[in-house]
Amino acid sequence: MSENGERGRQPDDRELAERLEALGRRLSAKEEEAQAARRAQEPRPGADASALSGALRLSGEFIAGVVAGGGIGWAVDTYLGFSPWGMIVFVLLGFLTGVWNVLRAAGYLKTSRDREPGGR
Repeated sequence: MSENGERGRQPDDRELAERLEALGRRLSAKEEEAQAARRAQEPRPGADASALSGALRLSGEFIAGVVAGGGIGWAVDTYLGFSPWGMIVFVLLGFLTGVWNVLRAAGYLKTSRDREPGGR
């Protein structure tokens, strides 16, 4: 067999270098694709802060309702002498108010402003 492109031909150094460079380019392109995919899957720092602030707001809405109900219940029990019924009734009302506020703040309930056209 001759050296003019038949099977037994051995590649020279220039051809091997070209193949090696082509392989290097393909590998670097694949590595860049893999890095881009990893970056796309990583959470953004701003998204974590936004989610945390939303969670703190919702928990604050709920806790404020229960604490306000408990405070009013304690005042009713202390000054009107309905113990323990004032505390029981107003803590339950505070709980319901807290749930209402959480649902409203999360956007699950429409307020009267949302229903009016041109509402604030």
